Amino acid sequence: MSVRFNATHPEAENKVVSRFKAFMEPIKTKVRPVVAKWLNNNAMWLVIGGTLFLVGMGMLMGTSASMDIAASRYNDAFFFLKRQLIYLFLSCFCCAAVLKIPIIKWRVAYPWLLLLSTVGLIFVLVPGIGKSVNGSARWIGFGPFNIQVSEFSKWFLVLFVADYIVRRKSEIQTNVMAFIKPMLIVGVTVLLLLAEPDFGASAVIVGTTLMMLFVAGSSLLPFITLLALLLISAGMLVMFQEYRWERIIAYTDPWMHQFNSGYQLTQSLIAFGQGGLTGRGLGESVQKLFYLPEAHTDFVFAVLAEELGLVMCLTVCLVYSLLTFGIFCIAYRALKRSALFESYAVFGVGLLVSIQAILNMGVNTGLLPTKGLTLPLMSYGGSSILVTLSMLAFVLRVEYENRRPTRFLGWSGF
Repeated sequence: MSVRFNATHPEAENKVVSRFKAFMEPIKTKVRPVVAKWLNNNAMWLVIGGTLFLVGMGMLMGTSASMDIAASRYNDAFFFLKRQLIYLFLSCFCCAAVLKIPIIKWRVAYPWLLLLSTVGLIFVLVPGIGKSVNGSARWIGFGPFNIQVSEFSKWFLVLFVADYIVRRKSEIQTNVMAFIKPMLIVGVTVLLLLAEPDFGASAVIVGTTLMMLFVAGSSLLPFITLLALLLISAGMLVMFQEYRWERIIAYTDPWMHQFNSGYQLTQSLIAFGQGGLTGRGLGESVQKLFYLPEAHTDFVFAVLAEELGLVMCLTVCLVYSLLTFGIFCIAYRALKRSALFESYAVFGVGLLVSIQAILNMGVNTGLLPTKGLTLPLMSYGGSSILVTLSMLAFVLRVEYENRRPTRFLGWSGF
């Protein structure tokens, strides 16, 4: 007589548990120490390697996606490539400067930097100073170049929240007001961003702040309460702003509105469909030929899918995951040496990069409503590449100090 295997039976459950423990034992004793040792020595290379790959892929796909529109607008197919190379060159100088500055100086200087970025967000809203593109005033023009102040605000808010957590960690875990206070500062920035309007950057900043406070040990009650209030506020913003409501309607059924509010999303989905597994080939995208708006900025991931296929899209997702994992490993190493500000700041940088990448990919694939948000390190944009590379240089500086902690108890540099 046959006996069916029943996982709930005590003897069968004991056998399953014992076999699982026997399987995991060599992993714990042999594999885990090797992996931990490798990560301890090579987390920095995950960050450097991931950054170089994504920047290189961004230059390649940005050029491919922008050649036709650049030739049409500026009679120069490489117009956007040349500008992005200038931004990249400037970013290298900024990265070199960030690498030279001890982290303790960032902790002293961030209040002034945050104040400066907040003033910049106010100036963006002043007619004649702020530059409006596609109905959103997000830039301040300096000659031929534009600065998107919100990119700087993201970084400086992370430094603020990291410092606040270090100073008020015990209060955050027990006192509701200690949780609310940093959210008031963040709320000022978010209100200025919503006035531009820039819903995407607001979502990234709020998500990053909440995750940092949650990891710091904030109690669940204020966290859940604030999250519910944010969801209600977001719903009200959508209902009272016609263009946002149209985006939500288009998100639920883009093909019913493919020539109106759902146009961008349907063109992006067509790009994914045409790309298939391996893509049409580099430079062979059809959607970038004036069908897909903002192909070289917000929707560069869709062009990547059409030209290089699902395989390369998954590869890019893997590289973003490894980059984020490397950043978190560096944050953990800083935590182990009791460098709390460095640890939370690096953790916040990892959240900024990963959350923004997830939101951008979600918009491109139709998993999230359409919003203007660049893909970190890959989309065209001077402020985005400059700030993102500077933040990653900050992460590498923390790792440098992780390896030589005794040299940075004071104000000395390299």
